[in-house]
Amino acid sequence: MKTSFNQSNQYTEQTARKFVPTNIPVKCVTAHIETQFEYVDKQRTENIKGYKLWFVQEGNNPFTVKFEQKPELPPFLAIVEFEKLEGIEIRSNVYFKADSLKVVK
Repeated sequence: MKTSFNQSNQYTEQTARKFVPTNIPVKCVTAHIETQFEYVDKQRTENIKGYKLWFVQEGNNPFTVKFEQKPELPPFLAIVEFEKLEGIEIRSNVYFKADSLKVVK
């Protein structure tokens, strides 16, 4: 997700609420979980540093959310809620992470 300026240098729930309002449903559009690996000296290691899933919300472009623990993959287009969704603005981008998610519908 893109933004116009950098406001914070740490993940916060306030930043996430600014870009992903809680009163509009969020749908999962991920077909498979993306595994993120750690890189050392531009070489990929076998150390897993997180997992990413794609989501969409009316009024927003599709966005990813990173999870430290491997989440259970929700059904395609399932409406979900996040546990402790946080966001960070870096340059003109916004990145999100969450502790977990649950299917609500």
